[in-house]
Amino acid sequence: MKTTDFENSRRAFLRSAPAAAAAVTLADLLLPSVALAQPSQPLSQENFLVVSAAELEADIKTLAAQSGPAHSKRLFNDKNFSIDLWVEKKNAGKEFEWHEHRDHIIQVLDGSTVYEVGGKPKGAHSTGPGEWLAPHAEGATRYTLKKGDWLILRRGTLHKRTTPEHVTFTLTSPQTA
Repeated sequence: MKTTDFENSRRAFLRSAPAAAAAVTLADLLLPSVALAQPSQPLSQENFLVVSAAELEADIKTLAAQSGPAHSKRLFNDKNFSIDLWVEKKNAGKEFEWHEHRDHIIQVLDGSTVYEVGGKPKGAHSTGPGEWLAPHAEGATRYTLKKGDWLILRRGTLHKRTTPEHVTFTLTSPQTA
């Protein structure tokens, strides 16, 4: 049986692979994780926020007691992201929206809501820098979200929410300038 150039080069590679792998030391593997474990600055109260279950429950009760279909409270805000708590009762978005500079991460805490996501906007208009609305979207897909579900929307993704009964959710919005 004749050996081809491919088989020779394959054998040479397989013989050299263990030697190349041995050249990677344990220190090489650990250094990146050791560097990541060291904070760039000491932790302080400006670097973290604790929201207790009791505080969240009180905020939800306060929002639910207000009249009207939708209420929110900003739990956190800085230049990198914001977190809002929402309580809605029988509410429907009038238009699709999308944002050029922020994503959305929705986590349903209680109840359910319907999101229409994606598609092509029809009749789009800007409401400010990087903020857009459209009364219609061709080809949007409907998703029913219920307690425990998450929805992650990348910036530029059309979305519209309709809440037939009630929903409580958090909305985290990472953003860039």
